[in-house]
Amino acid sequence: MSIRKQAAPPRPLAIGDVVSVCSRALGEWTAAQIVGLDADSQTAAVLELDWSGPEPSSVADLGDVVPLRLTHHSWNGALSFCNHTWVLPRSHRVLGSLPLLHDEPSNSWASGWRLGDQLARQRRWDNGVHDDPVEAWNAEYTGVTVNEFLDRPTAPQSQIAQLTIRAIDSLDCARLVQRFPDVVTLHLYGRLGLLTGAGELNRLSSLQEILVYDLFGMSGEDRLRPQCVPKLESLDVYSVPAEYASATRSTWRPEITAGTYVSVLRAREPAWVEENRNNPLRDWDGREHISPTVYKRAVTQYKTTRKAILQVFAEESAVVRSTRMEELGRAYGEAFNRLDRRTCFIETVEREELFAALDHIVKECETLHGGGTDDAHAGLISGVESVRDW
Repeated sequence: MSIRKQAAPPRPLAIGDVVSVCSRALGEWTAAQIVGLDADSQTAAVLELDWSGPEPSSVADLGDVVPLRLTHHSWNGALSFCNHTWVLPRSHRVLGSLPLLHDEPSNSWASGWRLGDQLARQRRWDNGVHDDPVEAWNAEYTGVTVNEFLDRPTAPQSQIAQLTIRAIDSLDCARLVQRFPDVVTLHLYGRLGLLTGAGELNRLSSLQEILVYDLFGMSGEDRLRPQCVPKLESLDVYSVPAEYASATRSTWRPEITAGTYVSVLRAREPAWVEENRNNPLRDWDGREHISPTVYKRAVTQYKTTRKAILQVFAEESAVVRSTRMEELGRAYGEAFNRLDRRTCFIETVEREELFAALDHIVKECETLHGGGTDDAHAGLISGVESVRDW
């Protein structure tokens, strides 16, 4: 479930409105103007203003405002102007309205508002600081490294406000919350990983933004609750247990009008998880430009290729493998040529994922047969490259 199609933004918002928010990057308030609203895409075109200061009570407190133009790094005087979801975050306030400072559409898109970040960068640049500082409140880990960190007897990291964890196989939310109690932005990326104690995330009372991707083990009781995380502005869950997805959807839908963006997509049943645990193309299931039929045929071809490669490693000598791998690579490339010819679904990401799927098979062979896969891998890739149109 993403935001329902509707004629107007969930929170009252009109073209010309000036909105204000306190920016962590600036350490003070900043502002932007709404210069466009699109009901089809449910987006707002947001033009940042070259202003910051104490909390304003009206547009008059802003003085003679001008749009923010960017010259830092590779910017060349372009306006700081972007399309955002039109759910005005609950921390943002409408101050009033001004005549439009710009009336052209924006070709840029962003997933979060984050007003003030660009102004802070521009001011550092203008002051001669041309490198973005390492933000003490920002931390990123892999699933393995964060678990090693959580195992160490370290004091709570109260200074961390933005936390991203990738490649999660398992994560204990109780320990996570204990170590990072004041997180504002939390992004959790799994790979069919296990999230235990997910209900403990309700103890993150400062939480404003959360993303949970490809993680399992949560029940409906583990959902986040508005009374526990009252500042939440963005809730994005993708590829999670169906029970958890349903409970999250019903709990948070009423909060959209209060300023929480809600996206609940790809609710998974337990059978799907088991079926796709060894399927490196599983992310294609539900991808917007890939039909269910194409997805099924792609997975079938992957399984066919995997079976053939495993058989070659089990039965053929190392001398024969390279030649056979090149043949299998050509067959793989030609099969996806035919599949792509019908719907043209293989773009840059899919191309990389198709090669990653082959790497996944070769690594599996290496585990089963104790190495000696370099020549076979080279032959496989050579065969694909000799025929692929994607």
